[in-house]
Amino acid sequence: MSAKNEYAKPGEYKPIDLLAVSAAREVRDGDVVFAGTGLPMLAIMLAQLSHAPNAVCIYEAGSVDGRAIDLPTSVGDARCAYQAAIAAGLTEAFFGQLHCGYVDLGFLGGAEIDKYGNVNTTVVGNYAKPKKRFTGSGGNPDINSLARRSVYIMVQEKRRFKEHVDYITAPGWRIKKWPSGEWAPRKEVYGKFFRGGIDTVITDMGVFRFDEEGIMYLDTVHPGFSVEDVKNNVDFDLNISRVSGETHPPTYLDIELLYTKVDPEGIFLP
Repeated sequence: MSAKNEYAKPGEYKPIDLLAVSAAREVRDGDVVFAGTGLPMLAIMLAQLSHAPNAVCIYEAGSVDGRAIDLPTSVGDARCAYQAAIAAGLTEAFFGQLHCGYVDLGFLGGAEIDKYGNVNTTVVGNYAKPKKRFTGSGGNPDINSLARRSVYIMVQEKRRFKEHVDYITAPGWRIKKWPSGEWAPRKEVYGKFFRGGIDTVITDMGVFRFDEEGIMYLDTVHPGFSVEDVKNNVDFDLNISRVSGETHPPTYLDIELLYTKVDPEGIFLP
């Protein structure tokens, strides 16, 4: 293994570097990826420069397979359209690509998540009289429901990882049937429209995945944290029996690409 492909040591990378690299590792070569502003941009661009050169990026504002020279500041930045196969608008991104079934992977975020992967980005508390109202769903439920896989990037806090979320903005692996309200597997509820679902949750403490029953389990713990640290920041009985070890740190090549090729201006990286 060359020096650049060796894993960086503690203190040689920042938490955001590990988040970006962990997200990039979820991209497979050839994937069509629906990415949002911030960390998802870092992840898809890093993946394209390393192990997934044939991955295609779709930005919500309507660019398809752009190859920006400089990191865009948002999904609406004109730089997203550089060398793009399509430079259209939101309708093309959602209806021409996502709704037609072309998207393999969607990067998303959330305020709350439960053990079945149901995500809340709408309110804290009662919907009619909330303690706090967020910006809302945006494209979250569409991307979550229509991409074959979705990856959520979130902050690890007990109040965010709940037994039951206050409001289901984007459905997980077990959802309520309408109008009975009975909980049922996502595949059963979606029927012929089922394509997949939430695959991975990446936080500042670890990486979570879902078992065959659609229940969240802890896969890896980030360097500097323990399994107990993660459990103490989850408000449900987290399955830790399948922990495979510690999350691999970024390699020296990952860090070099992030800071010299992906985001040399420091738009999102500190």
